[in-house]
Amino acid sequence: MIVELLTPAYEVAWLPWAVQYFFLVGIAAASSFWIAHCALANKPQWRALETALMAVLLCSSLAAPVSLLADLHQPARFWHFYAHFTPWSWMSLGAVLLPLFTLLSVANALAWWLQKRQLWRLLSLALVLSAISILVYTGAEVMVLRSRPLWNTVFLPINFALSAGLASIGALLLIARFLPGGLDALPMSVVRKWGLSMGWALCLSACLWVVNGMVNANRSFTAAVELFSTYPAWQLSFLASVAGGILIMLMLLSPARLLHNKLYSFIAAVVLLSAAWVFRWIIFMAVQGVPKYGAGLYLYSMPLGGDGLMGMLGVLGLVIAFIAVVTSLLTFFPAGYWQTRRSFSNASLV
Repeated sequence: MIVELLTPAYEVAWLPWAVQYFFLVGIAAASSFWIAHCALANKPQWRALETALMAVLLCSSLAAPVSLLADLHQPARFWHFYAHFTPWSWMSLGAVLLPLFTLLSVANALAWWLQKRQLWRLLSLALVLSAISILVYTGAEVMVLRSRPLWNTVFLPINFALSAGLASIGALLLIARFLPGGLDALPMSVVRKWGLSMGWALCLSACLWVVNGMVNANRSFTAAVELFSTYPAWQLSFLASVAGGILIMLMLLSPARLLHNKLYSFIAAVVLLSAAWVFRWIIFMAVQGVPKYGAGLYLYSMPLGGDGLMGMLGVLGLVIAFIAVVTSLLTFFPAGYWQTRRSFSNASLV
């Protein structure tokens, strides 16, 4: 009875499905920026990089909406965002922004696959704008909740975006090994440069959050300090985060040639992806265990069914299935296949 009074068990508002959605949609949005870079640079030696990025974009942008629908508890609930559109709600705006982003992702991949380079450049710019809207809406819909001081900071969407950038590099290193040429075909100096830009930016964001909190005593920083000083579990999370950040920076600072090594690149990919996923797990699931009022931490045990472990494994299986299908298509029908075949047919007719 005393335990129930001090740490009552409340149902969580965000299920583990949300972690998968924010993780996957962040990877998709971040990869859009790398794709636009490739489109504008138009360097033939980056073709393998383009292929791997397209695989990352398609797999993550197609799997992310499935996680979102599952987190809504009732998939039909998604329809209410259109039947009762409320433009002042970030979730309602997301119901428009997400399908648009998914469609642009598919259109972008098709234009690249058919070797419509000029169209691909234009669609890549449109995709970047759409990706920015996704990063803003996903961060803002969490940041605006003043009842959760840890979420109520502008640095949250910034950190979501930057950690997604690192995760996209990890996904790139992971998927590239299943494509023609493998890791050897990737310009690892470029990949390393992208990763370092995200890593340093994330370090700067964390430092600015601390400085801003010490100067202005914002609610997010104050709540974090209180948790760190009160609960050993949060102390461990903080120390593990610092250690993880140092490990990531050391891996990114290592020579680019090491990323061509299959084992090293696999470890780097797992570390980058895991760091981004764990960050979202802490933000959503662990923070929901912090009481809005009262003492102690709320008790939460992850269910083993569809709302918990099995749901997470289901999303993982879906992503693996998408990777298998997309990489197979890109392997057996490389970019420009249909255009080449059409040109050959026309030449035969002549």
